[in-house]
Parts: sequence; C-alpha cells; structure tokens
Amino acid sequence: MKRHRPGYLAAASTAVLVVGALMATDAQNRAPQTPDFAAARDEAAGILSGLVRIDTSNPPGSETKAATFLKQVLDKEGIASEIFEGEPGRGNLVARLKGSGRKRPLLLMGHTDVVGVERSRWTFDPFGGEIKDGYVYGRGASDDKGMTTACFETFLLLHRLNVPLDRDVIFLAEADEEAGGRAGVQFMIDKHWDRIDSEFALNEGGWMYEVNGKVQYVGVATTEKVPRGLRVVAKGTSGHGSMPRLDNAITHLSAAVGRIGNWQPPMRMNETTRTFFERLATISPPEEARLYRALQDPIGSGAAQEKLRSANIMYNSMLRTSVVPTIIKGGFRNNVIPGDAEATLDVRALPDEDMDKFVAMLTELVNDPEVEIVRNAGGRPAPPPSPLASDMFQALERAQAKTFPGLTTLPLMLTGATDSAQLRAKGVQAYGLGSVVSARDREAVHGNDERLGVAGLGKFVELLYGAVVDVAGAR
Repeated sequence: MKRHRPGYLAAASTAVLVVGALMATDAQNRAPQTPDFAAARDEAAGILSGLVRIDTSNPPGSETKAATFLKQVLDKEGIASEIFEGEPGRGNLVARLKGSGRKRPLLLMGHTDVVGVERSRWTFDPFGGEIKDGYVYGRGASDDKGMTTACFETFLLLHRLNVPLDRDVIFLAEADEEAGGRAGVQFMIDKHWDRIDSEFALNEGGWMYEVNGKVQYVGVATTEKVPRGLRVVAKGTSGHGSMPRLDNAITHLSAAVGRIGNWQPPMRMNETTRTFFERLATISPPEEARLYRALQDPIGSGAAQEKLRSANIMYNSMLRTSVVPTIIKGGFRNNVIPGDAEATLDVRALPDEDMDKFVAMLTELVNDPEVEIVRNAGGRPAPPPSPLASDMFQALERAQAKTFPGLTTLPLMLTGATDSAQLRAKGVQAYGLGSVVSARDREAVHGNDERLGVAGLGKFVELLYGAVVDVAGAR
C-alpha cells in the first residue's frame, strides 16, 4: 500500500479546504439574489405608464412604437433585441437571455395593441398614463400592457441579477392580439418560430382576484374557450308592410333568437373546471361552497346550474359552450317587409366542442324550416388544455404560496380568447396570468376608465419572478 508523508496529507487537506471555500464562494456568487421588489414595483409602474401613453389602438395598431419604447430600455441594459413587423408599423419585439440549454426555453409574453375608446365616457385621458390614488389609468393598463410590463420587469431583473439559467428566457411583446394575431403571434409562428420556440409560455388570461381589498385566490388559465361565430339567417317573401305575411323573415328570426338567447347549453366539466370549483369551494363562504359542490352532484346539479346562471355569469360560462345573440340586421324601409333577416351569435366553445353537433342542436331548438344556422369560417385553433401536473404550473403554485401565503392557486377556464391558443396548437404549454384585480377593475377591461393597481402590479412581478427562477433557474 502506498504511504503518504505527513506533509503531503497536510497539503492535501489544505487544498481540499481551499477548493471547498472556492466552491462555496462560487455558489454564493451564482445564487440568485433577492430583488428589491419595491423598486421593481415603482419601475414597472413607470414603464406601464409610458406604454399606456403610446396609442396602439387596433386598428391600426402601430405597435412598433411600443416595441421601440421597450427596445430603448433593453439597449441601455445591454440586452440585444429585434423587432419583426408582420405588417408595416405592426412590430413584435423579441429578446432572449441565454441559459445553459439543459432545458427548453421559457417564453414571457404580452401584447401591446389595445381596443379603441369612447373618449367622451372616460374620466381620465385614455392615453395619459396617469398614476393617481395607487392606480395607473388608461387604455391597455390591464389588457394587456400590464402583463407585458410585468414580464418585461421580470426579464430585466433576471438580467441585472445575472441569474444562472438552465433555460433560455425569451421576452415577446407582440402585436395584433385584439384582432386575432395575424400580424402578431401567427406571424411569429409562421415566419420566426425559431425566435420564440419554447416548452412553456406565460401569457395573459389569469388574475389574482381581490375581494374587499384582499386577494382571495390566484387564478392561472390552463385553457380557454374558442370563438366560433355563427349566423342565424331567416328567409321570407318581400312585400308591402300593410299586408302581414306568415313568412315574415323578421318574425321568424326574432322567434329563433329568443329561443337561442334563453337556452342554456349543457354543462361539461374538464380537469381545469372540475379542479377550479373543487378548490374554490374550500375558500368560499358556506352557502357559496355548497353551490359549487352541488355542481358535481347528479341530484342537485340542475338547480345549482340555474342558480349559478344568475349569481355569477362568468363562472357559469366556464362550465359550457356559451351562445349569445349580439347583432340583428333586417329591413330597410318601415313600409317594406324584407325578404331576409340575419342575427350574429357570439359562440365561445369549449376546446373539445363538436361544432357540427352544436349547430345541429341549435337547429333542433329553433325548429323552423325558414331559419338556417350558418357557421363562419376561420377562427383560433382549439388545442387541449395545458396540464396541471407540469413543472410550470407547480412552480406557479410554489410562487403563489411564497407571495401570498395561505391562499390557493385555481386553474381557470378563460371565457375569452388569447394568443395562447395558437401556442398550445404548436405544442407549447401556455399558462395565463394576471395582476391583482377587483370586480370593478375587470369590468373596466375594454370599458371606460381602465386601470391597474400599482401595489398589485408589484405583487404580480414578485410572483412572476419567483416562478420563473423556480422553473428556469440553474440547479
């Protein structure tokens, strides 16, 4: 057996201690630092205010102005970025923080276009970005420049703190979401998929729901309903208004619209909605909890659904494909019976809805040979939900537990539509998030005096940062 001299052993022990110390120092240097979330909150509020001041109403969009605004910040930080225009002036900003490549990338995204405004109905300048009484006011503050800002601030924190990553983290400020994404996410998928290809995406679609000034739960959208427009077309015979006709198209159309508008399509739960109501029952007052539990009771489900229909129209819509008459057209003179009349139906389908069967149900409900239900072409894809068992969803749950101790994360079926649908169709597991909002805040989305709370935005950045470091940080 080879023997080592005492001096050799002492030197070896010293070397081990030195290497151990160096490794410990290196680990300390590589360990993610805790951000100053108060400073991050204030910076995010300023960025959001600046974004709101840029009018990106769609149409025409002009999102390149917003992309340039954010790019200037990235340039000062030394972060490379690119702007891709799907159409002139419709810019999509992409930036990337490189990781080790051990895992596939994570995409942080939000859209910069907004819907139009009725200026006369606003108390604040819709494009003033005013910060007052703890809120940022203006069109897009909540939908969706708040989400864009939270993702952007998180991206900046990762860069400034030099957080070691096992995944690339990609930031995308996209155009044209409000009109379906042709010049935005669809353009990026079709022409620049390599820039945004990822395993997970964090996008708009969820919320941290506040009741009486206190956050009740953190909602994460794992799926969403799909817009599927239909038309109700009635045919008749034109004639003089002084002689009533049995085949009056407006009369037939009105009867059909009445039947459809009062009809409740059947309830159908999936993993997301079943888990949502199960968890919601555990944090709700006793009477509400009984209602939510009764939805899955074969005996009491019917009565519970009818009660929910009037008590909470959003929760009711999460349970079924919804159909709402929104536009009626017919006639051109007060003394002429028109030969046809038409109504538009806004259908928000469950992801697995068979639309041929759904149209057949409507046709049977109307039961009028003079009325036809016509499907509109196109629309977003209907991919399956993102799973609850994924690393990303579980990281969001852990971040929620740290940011809001004692609360619950609820998976959501979003009743609206986002560009997550196109990403899920490409195989990306996309999850919808959002800042702290009250019922009043949600009602102002696409409405008047839209706003987002500064304190809530700060908590959103804190939660988002925690989840991103959890799922993308180096192990």
